[in-house]
Amino acid sequence: MSESPLPVLATKLFIPSPRPNAVSRPRLIARLREGLRAGHRATLLSAPAGFGKTTVASQWIADTVAGEPGARVAWLSLDASDNDPSRFLTYLVAALHRADPAVAADAHALPLSSIEGTMAALINDVAAAQHPMVLVLDDFHLIEDGTIRDGLVFLIDHLPPNLHLAILSRSDPLLPLARLRARGELTELRAADLRFTPDEAAAFLNEVMHLGLSPAHVAALDTRTEGWIAGLQLAALSMRDRSDVGGFIQGFTGSHRFVIDYLAEEVLHRQPDHVRAFLFDTAILGRLSAPLCDAVTGRSDSGEMLAALERDNLFVVPLDDRREWYRYHHLFADVLTARVLADGPDRVPDLHRRASEWFERNGLPEDAVAQALAAGDFGRAARVIESTVPGVRKSRQDATLLGWLALLPGDVIRRRPVLGVYRAWSLLVSGDVDAVEPLLADAERALGAPTDDGTPAHDSAAGAELRILPVTIALYRAAVAQARGDVAGTQVQARRALDLTGPDDHFGRGAASGFLGLASWAVGDLGAAVDAFGEVATSLRRSGNLADMLGTTIVMADLLIQQGRLRDAQRACEDALRLAAEQGEPVPQSTVDLHVAVSELLRERSDLPAAREQLLIGQALGERASLPENRYRWFAAMSRIDEAEGRLDDALDALGAAERLYRPGFFPEVRPLAAMKARLWIKQGRLGDAQGWADSQGLATTDAPGYLREFDHLTLARLSIARHTSDPQAGSLDATAALLDRLLEAADAGGRAGRVNEILVLQTLAHAAAGNTDLALRPLARALAQAEPEGYVRLFLDEGEPMAALLRTAADEGIAPDYARGLSAAFVREDDPGASARPLAETLSERELHVLRLLATELSGPEIARELYVSVNTLRTHTRHIFGKLEVTNRADAIRRAEKLGLV
Repeated sequence: MSESPLPVLATKLFIPSPRPNAVSRPRLIARLREGLRAGHRATLLSAPAGFGKTTVASQWIADTVAGEPGARVAWLSLDASDNDPSRFLTYLVAALHRADPAVAADAHALPLSSIEGTMAALINDVAAAQHPMVLVLDDFHLIEDGTIRDGLVFLIDHLPPNLHLAILSRSDPLLPLARLRARGELTELRAADLRFTPDEAAAFLNEVMHLGLSPAHVAALDTRTEGWIAGLQLAALSMRDRSDVGGFIQGFTGSHRFVIDYLAEEVLHRQPDHVRAFLFDTAILGRLSAPLCDAVTGRSDSGEMLAALERDNLFVVPLDDRREWYRYHHLFADVLTARVLADGPDRVPDLHRRASEWFERNGLPEDAVAQALAAGDFGRAARVIESTVPGVRKSRQDATLLGWLALLPGDVIRRRPVLGVYRAWSLLVSGDVDAVEPLLADAERALGAPTDDGTPAHDSAAGAELRILPVTIALYRAAVAQARGDVAGTQVQARRALDLTGPDDHFGRGAASGFLGLASWAVGDLGAAVDAFGEVATSLRRSGNLADMLGTTIVMADLLIQQGRLRDAQRACEDALRLAAEQGEPVPQSTVDLHVAVSELLRERSDLPAAREQLLIGQALGERASLPENRYRWFAAMSRIDEAEGRLDDALDALGAAERLYRPGFFPEVRPLAAMKARLWIKQGRLGDAQGWADSQGLATTDAPGYLREFDHLTLARLSIARHTSDPQAGSLDATAALLDRLLEAADAGGRAGRVNEILVLQTLAHAAAGNTDLALRPLARALAQAEPEGYVRLFLDEGEPMAALLRTAADEGIAPDYARGLSAAFVREDDPGASARPLAETLSERELHVLRLLATELSGPEIARELYVSVNTLRTHTRHIFGKLEVTNRADAIRRAEKLGLV
């Protein structure tokens, strides 16, 4: 069973060559050329079928774009099957890479499961290339998937200056065209523009079709067809060898649909029998090649027949330069198919079956499946689908596979347990948890029930997928239990999967251990979770699965941080980053996530410039180096840095971006974004907003502790302390103190020293707010004792002046005096309102002034590096020197200080 991804069809990437006898359309080419040279970001050709959109675009490409120095063209002909986001991305990447091999050079590392992530990576690559590039999306009206459209919106919103997007469609796409139009950034050609003028109609009818019509007949025919090119072509084919041309022209009127039916029938009627037979037999094919047509028709001269059809302008369109693949004009194909279904429907399934057999023999499983389904041969379709499962999973074209499975009858799926289990997985990830178990049970019964003669009671082929199916079933049952919050069930099924794995099934063992770790994490047993994920990392390393192993390090870092083991967490991340660096290009997935984790650890040590630099390094690597479910974490980490630097509005904006990217997964939400936002509101004094959040979560100080609500309850405690501080007469903090006592007991029992530290800090603040400083020093002493060995700083600094006063008192009382004194000194350094007004201690060099002025623009770091012709690392070195001389820690503060000093 092959595990290669589904093949990319080169014919979909072919740039149509202008026909040598095509009518020249200089007025249209001039408009398109003018839009491109005026810097328009996009071009839209929108008109019904048969108006020559593709022909005009190919002439434009040949006459204008190809003539631009260094210009590249990426062409993608779309079809209905491209509504699978991963398939669409696969072809988009292939088209751009074909145009410029430097774009998506490491295509296999792109996150095809994330359309926005892939788009961002492609945008960065195209921008880096600098030379002009045009991306043409033909037949875009066939794209209905909302995720793909959202991805195109993202592309349009972030088009680099050197990329021009051209869309050819039968209808206006659901894209932000009005915005581009209002900005004067869109070139548009519509049906009224594309219609043949009388002069163009005369050139087509007399010079291309060689009819020798009089000006009056040309004008009459142009009027009848309203300049509709397909109608003119069909009429011209119908008029060949006719004596009464005038009578023919007067003989048809009506809508385009009527005209196309009438004229197509006329054209077909005038073809020899062997040509009509060929047309009808091959009408079912979306693409035509001589060997394929021979297989379907039983002929041996299909190559000559296709060449003759093209030569006679009989609606045959070449799909490559070598004239190996063709297709019929869509309108003509519709008419042929309707005629075949009307006159000989019994023959159609056999034609589809022959096509399916040929596609399968020639390594084109997608087409083989489509033709088998069209034939109603579900057994054949199921067999071919099953053979594609490894490749589809590898190429992430899950939507394609799920679409196929939806067309198979239930009894056919039940006969193939591999397909049944895959169908169960699809339902699981779509959220239909209740539908999963019946499919898993059917598959399990089929696996365990041989017939009387010992042969399998199923149709699935032997191979790796079938062999590991019992393990897969147990893992999916563990996933179902996990989704339902059934910790015991998750553990039972994960242990069953472990029992079923063979000694060499390292991935299966790693996945099972992962579910055991998640179960322990969900109940707050972090020690067991750390042990389990240690086994996961070992198994994944043995399986050679680097990306998943790096992802496991992120989980492990989260667990270690909650255990209060900051040094171990940083060591684990840095080791993983070294391992990722040893791989070279392409950058493995999860590398950005590791930089985010290191940033959070550096922030806790209050090394804010280094923390921000880690995020910028991750940003420069691009979203393709991050797991989709982790992308929100970059913005959450940036929010925490903004908060530490006192820019609370910026912090809220960053959290908003995180919320938009957040994707629920299997990992427990130990720091919910909504609660993080509530904490910022509390700092801003927006206590009413924070109370609204607490009410929406149903939180109360009388709640029993629960691990997954621990962060929420700590946020509620912060709100109570803030309310009491702003209005001491509002009530006592006794209920809050009791809640913190319960939370402390639970966190201590779970070995969650990181949470214990925060609870101790809140107990300190609560006692101080109640006016009992002596009582406040008791939890503070324990917090200092636990925090000092791990290097905690922000744990205390984030609490502001009330904590600063308590630390000074603690130092005076001999409680961790050096540590407490150092922390209180850090408060003084942060609270220095005159920092921006002082003169520079050291003068900036000319080069640094140049860099500073670029920092004051909207250019990103990589864009500034390109402007200076230096690497991003060199830019960071300049930036660090500038920040040091300005005595600031970030770009925004550097700009503000530079403005006050008159440097920008």
